[in-house]
Amino acid sequence: MERIYIKDLKEHIGQEVKISGWVDVRRDMGKLIFLDFRDESLSKVQMVVLPNNKEAGAVASNVRSEWVLEIVGNVNKRPEKMIKTDVPNGDIEIEVKSIKVLNEATTPPFDISTTGSEVNEESRLKYRYLDLRRERLQKNIRMRHNLISFVREYLGQKGFFEVETPILTKSTPEGARDYVVPSRLYNGKFYALPQSPQQYKQLLMSAGFGKYFQIARCFRDEDTRGDRQPEFTQMDLEMSFVEQEDVMSLIENLIIETVKKVSPEKKIQQVPFPRIKYADAMSKYGSDRPDIREDKNDSNLLAFCWVVDFPFFEKDKQGGWTFTHNPFSMPKPEHEEMLMKGENIGDILTTQYDIVLNGFEIGGGSIRNHHSKGLMKVFEIMGYAADRVRENFGHMLEALDSGTPPHGGIAWGLDRLVMILRNENSIRDVIAFPKTGEGRDLMMDSPSIIEKGQLDELGIEIRMK
Repeated sequence: MERIYIKDLKEHIGQEVKISGWVDVRRDMGKLIFLDFRDESLSKVQMVVLPNNKEAGAVASNVRSEWVLEIVGNVNKRPEKMIKTDVPNGDIEIEVKSIKVLNEATTPPFDISTTGSEVNEESRLKYRYLDLRRERLQKNIRMRHNLISFVREYLGQKGFFEVETPILTKSTPEGARDYVVPSRLYNGKFYALPQSPQQYKQLLMSAGFGKYFQIARCFRDEDTRGDRQPEFTQMDLEMSFVEQEDVMSLIENLIIETVKKVSPEKKIQQVPFPRIKYADAMSKYGSDRPDIREDKNDSNLLAFCWVVDFPFFEKDKQGGWTFTHNPFSMPKPEHEEMLMKGENIGDILTTQYDIVLNGFEIGGGSIRNHHSKGLMKVFEIMGYAADRVRENFGHMLEALDSGTPPHGGIAWGLDRLVMILRNENSIRDVIAFPKTGEGRDLMMDSPSIIEKGQLDELGIEIRMK
């Protein structure tokens, strides 16, 4: 007999069916045993074991919450006075014929029928495989899937190619600390996990792909801050032969269509999205991530805006110059001469554009510098010696000199976008297996110590700080 999902049971009223899933609640009423049962279709149904079914009754009397069962039974309409109009499948019931125990379950450390807000987060993360059984988290992860699927389909129809870029790459000075991976074959040398696919996507433009995107994993070894994660997901995109408006227009349309598809209950406050200059945002809102919602109590209101005209450089703690976003950006065309001459550095504006939603930066990008001399000049302003630049970025300089077209792109923080669309307060609730705020995986108990033999093979000796 073919298995039927609980969500489809109403199509089988009066028929015998087989369903499989988890026990929510068992209620022993003496002569009758009731089981509330659910499966991965996020549907539930009430089942009843009648007193004349001794064999099924014997099994049902031992069943507890979260046991995994296979049930064969009849789908019956409930008597009129027993119908529950306020619950799905409240008008049907399964009369159990047989029960097969597929797996027993220990008593869960917390109640998974709630939203989880009353449970300590460390406990939730330690038993994440149980926490994920909650309907709220199931819906979060499924909506994330729907969003990614729609983005892939949309960009594919626009002529974009999804290209995977390496996870083992080279450590370069791009901002945050790198996670490094020791090489066994080349003792004393290290790979780095990518903070973003920034260099690779530009190299794909040099390679002539023209339109690239990727649902990309990114890694940054940052100090504890808010609900940031050491690994996170970006929707990463790059295009050739474009100007700033081309990229922003594409992304704005994609976001609008994505919201319509995965969160039709949401209302976008203003279309097209407002454009706010960085200086105006700081003057009016005191932030480059302004929350411009007209009604901050409306949980379904989405107020997108673009922030543009960022300063290219800012002073670092040592009094030198550093980039505000990344070193690969192109200055605004009217400021290109200032960059190349190294004049009025604090006044140089970049082609950077950030997209902000309800006070959160959800993405950022720029038109890139496709001339090697321009990129060299950026590092020169920041005080990097030419030989160091060539050591770290020689591959980029050579690629730019090989005939690289003008190009630009953007990256979304996919976790943060899903968080806002799902009205969650933390990105950890839209990631299947997140780390704590301190970067620990409580379920896997990592980071963890590795054996001395592995260290010896890698040529590494641990010295505790």
